[in-house]
Amino acid sequence: MDTHDREVCYDIFRSKDVRYDGRIFVGVLSTGIYCRPVCRARLPKPENCLYFRTAAEAEKAGFRPCLLCRPELAPGSSPVDASSELARKAAHFLRDNCGSGLTLAELSRELGYSERHLRRVFEEEYHVAPVEYLQTCRLLLAKQLLTDTTLSVLDISMAAGFGSVRRMNELFQLHYSLTPTALRRRAADGDLHGDTVSVFLGWRAPYDWDSMLRFLAPRALPGIERVQEGAYARTVRIWDRNGKPCCGTIRVLPEKKKEALRVTLSDSLVPVLPQVLGRVRQMFDLDCDPEVIAAKLSSLETVLPGGYDPGTRVPGCFEPFEMACRAIIGQQITVRAATTLSGRMVEACGSLIPAGREGLCRVFPRPEEIAALGSSVTEKLGSIGIIASRSTAIQKLAAALADGSIRLDRMADPEEQMARMQQIRGIGSWTAKYIAMRTMGWTDAFLETDAGIRSVLPDYSDRERLCLSEPWKPWRSYATMAIWNRHLTAAESDKRKKRS
Repeated sequence: MDTHDREVCYDIFRSKDVRYDGRIFVGVLSTGIYCRPVCRARLPKPENCLYFRTAAEAEKAGFRPCLLCRPELAPGSSPVDASSELARKAAHFLRDNCGSGLTLAELSRELGYSERHLRRVFEEEYHVAPVEYLQTCRLLLAKQLLTDTTLSVLDISMAAGFGSVRRMNELFQLHYSLTPTALRRRAADGDLHGDTVSVFLGWRAPYDWDSMLRFLAPRALPGIERVQEGAYARTVRIWDRNGKPCCGTIRVLPEKKKEALRVTLSDSLVPVLPQVLGRVRQMFDLDCDPEVIAAKLSSLETVLPGGYDPGTRVPGCFEPFEMACRAIIGQQITVRAATTLSGRMVEACGSLIPAGREGLCRVFPRPEEIAALGSSVTEKLGSIGIIASRSTAIQKLAAALADGSIRLDRMADPEEQMARMQQIRGIGSWTAKYIAMRTMGWTDAFLETDAGIRSVLPDYSDRERLCLSEPWKPWRSYATMAIWNRHLTAAESDKRKKRS
């Protein structure tokens, strides 16, 4: 989006075009406030408007966030929003780890680049320095918690990564001309109930929540995950900045009028709140830009009647090792059988958490725990029905994750990590692609040998299906999900016919 074309940007602002929500921000010179393009406040005059790519850029220019449209609730940037993949990864990492106290040097090491190069690429893409972007992430997270919860100001300052109430007060005064307590008084009543906290994460409409749950429900791991009454719930264990494990549960439910997910979490998870929210964003693909993807997949109509539904999302994951193990276990067996075996692995190797509730009481074993089993892994997992070849593949992957030779996160290069995974005996092309799609947010996975895709596209060979997918790059993961959804719909229809 070219924010220098003020006439086009003003037309977007005037039309309240939701397609640009989170992609541009509007600074109003007459009020000193910046808004989302969907803001319902009185429309300012064109000459009083400036336009920015990010909230951080607007705040750098001296604007304060609007209390009506709340820029902190805007959908995140999708891969198509940034011409630089490096800058995009850095922005996501800063947002998801703003409470961890990380430095630019640590971020540079995560990405494998020098501080100087990272700073140059980031400023070229977002027009602010990484440290300024990080500061805005912290301010907006704190603003959201002050508005939506009744957490103490001290807890909020720590969760958002300020380190002290004094530092948070100073930055609020500097950027917003308000103290945190004054902002709270101007906001509505909080949303804290007992020992849980609720916050919102926005999406770009449309969003097919029912299809997302239909995919996740049969794959939910007993004791860890549950899909019930239109909501997704699971256990969480994340280490805070001091190396202390924070355990609890989360529940995710759509608020369709807000075009957002309500994330309710145990207050024990507040110290790692940014990390929790980052994983939820990735799991439910909240950074997706459906308009861009739908345009690219329009040719899917020729092979799939009805074509691509723009509400389709690619399910990510919350715990990469957990998902990778399930993918290995599930090779060449049914979803139901894979869920049963994975549940047994949770029972045999997982840990109980003190903050569990309502049947959600376990967390998946860490890679270090499975790696430590060594050759005894075949006996340990074999006793619960997992064959030796898959047990060994799981142990070798765990060892590679533990020593850092393989990474399963959005900072990693999917092509490079897939090649490394396939060096492990027992992990083939299908499994590597599937793991990359769900753990690394890889948007270009097409599983041409998958049984479901073969069923929907039976008139093509595997090679022909792969060639057929070429025009859909780099969004073939969404084509894969569209075909899977069609396969599942057909299977459910067949079952209803048999019952009748």
